[in-house]
Order: sequence, then C-alpha cells, then structure tokens
Amino acid sequence: MSQYFEIHPDNPQLRLIRHSVDIIRKGGVVVYPTDSCYALGCRLDDKSALNKIIRIRKLTKDHHFTLMCRDLSEISRYAKVSNESFRLMKGLTPGPYTFILPATHEVPRRLWNPKAKTIGIRVPDNPVTLALLGELDEPLMSTTLILPETDMAMTDPYQIRVMLEHQVDLIVDSGFCGIEPSTVIDMTSGLPEVVRRGVGPIDWLEKH
Repeated sequence: MSQYFEIHPDNPQLRLIRHSVDIIRKGGVVVYPTDSCYALGCRLDDKSALNKIIRIRKLTKDHHFTLMCRDLSEISRYAKVSNESFRLMKGLTPGPYTFILPATHEVPRRLWNPKAKTIGIRVPDNPVTLALLGELDEPLMSTTLILPETDMAMTDPYQIRVMLEHQVDLIVDSGFCGIEPSTVIDMTSGLPEVVRRGVGPIDWLEKH
C-alpha cells in the first residue's frame, strides 16, 4: 500500500517534501501535483520505476516522456537547445508547457522517443513540484496521470488513492488540480509547433 501525504499547495511542509524525496530516491513511483494536472514520476535513471509507470499507463514505445526541471539552467544538460528556442522557452517558463527537444546522451536511451530521439522538457509553476525538484536536486521523469482507456487526467486525490494505492509508492495530495494537461510544443524544427493544446495559452504564437 502506498504512502499518502497531504502537502499544502502553497506552503509545502519541508518534512513531508524530504520524506517524499526519500521514497523517490529509493525507487518509488510518486503521484504528484503540477500546474496543469496530476502526474506520475520517478527518478530519471530508475529503470524499474519507469517500467512500473509504463505498466500503470499501458504506454507504447513511442510515448514521449518528460523531464520536470527546476529551471532552464538544467535544460542544456539534457536537451539540445538553440538560442532562439531558449529565448522562447525563457518567456514561457515556469508554466504549463512541455517542449519537445533533441535529447542529449545524459538522458537514458529508454526515455528517448525511438523515432525522433527527443525528450520532453518542462519547468512547472507549482510550489509542491518545485519543492520536490529542489530537494531531489535532479529532474523528475514524468508523465501525465491518464489511466488506460480514458482521455482525461485524474484530478481528485481521493479517487487517485482508491485507484492506485496498490500500484504506486507515494500519493501527494495537494487538493484538486486542473483537468487539462500541459500544452506540448515541438521545437525540433527550429520553429515552435503546437502538437497538443492544453492549459497553456498559445496566443504568443501570433507574435513569433
């Protein structure tokens, strides 16, 4: 049975954040809130935890995984970013956007999209997520919490507990999140291309 922590959405309790990160470091899979909706996460290099997430969501090999990062300074280690792309990302982060970029060899190959050799990068605007990332001191491998045979992200922590308490190691309850995932922007061609409309607005595209 998973651990269940109620963490304040605006003022995360440091004791619970540290306990959460201990679970993640020991190979745990965590359900945690973001600035869009709840997500599943694990350590970047934890193959066993990743496989557990793949089983929970029944993901295919071409699924795009995302690295949750504290800030843009981490991104160049894990993704190849042009100056133009960096300027655009700087204006949209932190926020509910996932950027598809060519992966560097710092990213385990099992996380790459096998066809495009890309990875999703995200800098969220959520106090709980940022506290977890700060304590973990590395990106969190992440994917939206959408269960198989549904197309809506889970938002109710109580329902998440009922559905997943025997499949994950930790559920972080920070109240209701949104129902829309992040907006996904493909940056691999040099020009931004929205490949999934989500909670992040895209009116900035008209000015680009």
